[in-house]
Amino acid sequence: MPDLSPVKRALLSVSDKTGLVELGQALAAHGVELLSTGGTARALRDAGLDVKDVAEVTGFPEMMDGRVKTLHPVVHGGLLALRDKDDHVAAMQEHGIGGIDLVVVNLYPFEATVAKGAAYDEVIENIDIGGPAMIRSAAKNHGFVTVVVDTEDYAAVIDELEANSGQTTYALRQRLAQTAYARTAAYDTAVSTWMAAQVGGTPRRRTFGGTLSQTLRYGENPHQAAAFYTDGSGAAGVATARQHQGKELSYNNINDTDAAFELVSEFAPENGPACAIIKHANPCGVATGATMVEAYTRAFDCDRTSAFGGIIALNQPLDGETAEAISGIFTEVVIAPGADEDAMSIFGKKKNLRLLTTDGLARHDAAALAVRQVSGGWLVQDKDIGRITRDDLKVVTRRQPSEQELADMLFAWTVAKHVKSNAIIYVKDGATVGVGAGQMSRVDSTRIAARKAQDMAEAMGLPAPLTQGSVVASDAFFPFADGLVTAAAAGATALIQPGGSMRDDEVIAAADEAGLAMVFTGMRHFRH
Repeated sequence: MPDLSPVKRALLSVSDKTGLVELGQALAAHGVELLSTGGTARALRDAGLDVKDVAEVTGFPEMMDGRVKTLHPVVHGGLLALRDKDDHVAAMQEHGIGGIDLVVVNLYPFEATVAKGAAYDEVIENIDIGGPAMIRSAAKNHGFVTVVVDTEDYAAVIDELEANSGQTTYALRQRLAQTAYARTAAYDTAVSTWMAAQVGGTPRRRTFGGTLSQTLRYGENPHQAAAFYTDGSGAAGVATARQHQGKELSYNNINDTDAAFELVSEFAPENGPACAIIKHANPCGVATGATMVEAYTRAFDCDRTSAFGGIIALNQPLDGETAEAISGIFTEVVIAPGADEDAMSIFGKKKNLRLLTTDGLARHDAAALAVRQVSGGWLVQDKDIGRITRDDLKVVTRRQPSEQELADMLFAWTVAKHVKSNAIIYVKDGATVGVGAGQMSRVDSTRIAARKAQDMAEAMGLPAPLTQGSVVASDAFFPFADGLVTAAAAGATALIQPGGSMRDDEVIAAADEAGLAMVFTGMRHFRH
């Protein structure tokens, strides 16, 4: 297998014409014969380049609305033939097959077609067949054939042709072949995932694909290599956000920023400002307010200590007053749908703070999946988009909750979905005042949340912790009455929980004895 392989004949067929003319000109300068199809051929001819239609080579016209044009032995024989094997060379000569040394293909825009909400038939017509077939043939024969599927790789090919008198190195061909197979795999993943959603049920096979967004300095810890891949959906969030300033995001930054943005996106902008502050993927403060700066301040007051070095997410554009308030402490990342000039100017002085804008909030899409790798496989589930309204609540105590308690319970329940289990959230007047997360015992989460509120009260010089007069949400049922009793001792007056424990009667009795109001949701929000 040669290290250097000459490029004498190239086939170009692309939907994305970026850089096409420059590549064609570079190839022509090295005397490469250009084969092409449809719009690609027109673009090259319009640039004054000599191009031979693939139909002229195959002897068959493009047919069936372009579905059939490159699926032909003359094309695939030219791609797959081993140049150093006598019987392959003889077969090429016998059947008039010319070698194809370079294939440049980027595929029909299937992912973009799905993302724009196209009708079923239009999506089907954007499934590329000939392109993946040529890519796979060329990649298999990378000992002799160079295959390019990304416009980003045009420059590398041009540079090698220039450096090696019209030849490419095996190292480049091998690297591009791997990229090519990954592209066709990701493409088929997009198609199969879309089809699975159309068909419904549980597919026998699942695949997942992504495109490298950035190589990260390291993963959760310095000894772990890491990278960030995007799924091509274009959904608003950390994957598509614009970073305005600050150093490169780390693995933990991306993970925590996603957690913050997903949480704050629960709160519709038209219902008023909301802010979520995240530390280690758990909220340490979430609040609404009449203004964004008020929402931030109330979220910050839940746990000022943990907020240091945290991630802040807003459901409305960042304004100057809020930016000024946030600048009072060290913050890793702020993510928001937008930011005004005053905010940008204020943050511009904080070189270590990253500001991301998204032009929208996260979609809580019923078709979205949550995927987690385990040893030997993957766990796949629907994303938790479960929500409840007042009509879903079942009051199980003698005392009925007040209107304020109901509003706070629904707020607390929304936050609970984004807190690691076992999760306990104290809320008062539309703001968290205590969060207990990730404990093995639910009563321990209840105690930790209350203790944090006590600590903050002492730090802020308050006469009593804000848990006095609060409501409590539990992401799953109270298995015993001890968690409820602990919440009552902290000053809670109402509780929201799924219900469903064998000891529900005992828990309800304890609530009645303490004079609490309690509602059942019938829905659980475990988050592991």
